[in-house]
Amino acid sequence: MSTLNLSADEFEKVISKAGIVLVDFWAAWCGPCRMFGPIFEAVSEQYPDMVFAKVDTEVEQQLSGSLGISSIPTLMAFKDGVLLFNQAGALPAASLEQLIKALVDVDMDEVRAKIEAEK
Repeated sequence: MSTLNLSADEFEKVISKAGIVLVDFWAAWCGPCRMFGPIFEAVSEQYPDMVFAKVDTEVEQQLSGSLGISSIPTLMAFKDGVLLFNQAGALPAASLEQLIKALVDVDMDEVRAKIEAEK
């Protein structure tokens, strides 16, 4: 599955889906973003059951601001609608693969219990 370009209107609906959703916040003028983009796209082809999405921070400034995006590229990873990873900086392919494997292994029952306990 190739990457999906997300707008502010679609963002909440897409990240709330069951399963893993990775979102790359980027801009065309950003050198590290241009380096990370092909890596993100290539890895997306290996995981057709996951959602790989991109948000252009220049187009979606309000969304990016509301999420606290201050450096790009920033990668966010959600599983079953819960944010599990949020980090600025371009990842090499091996690190992105490692992150995906870690996300697959996360026990969401434990995560939800921890969230509930922190309320």
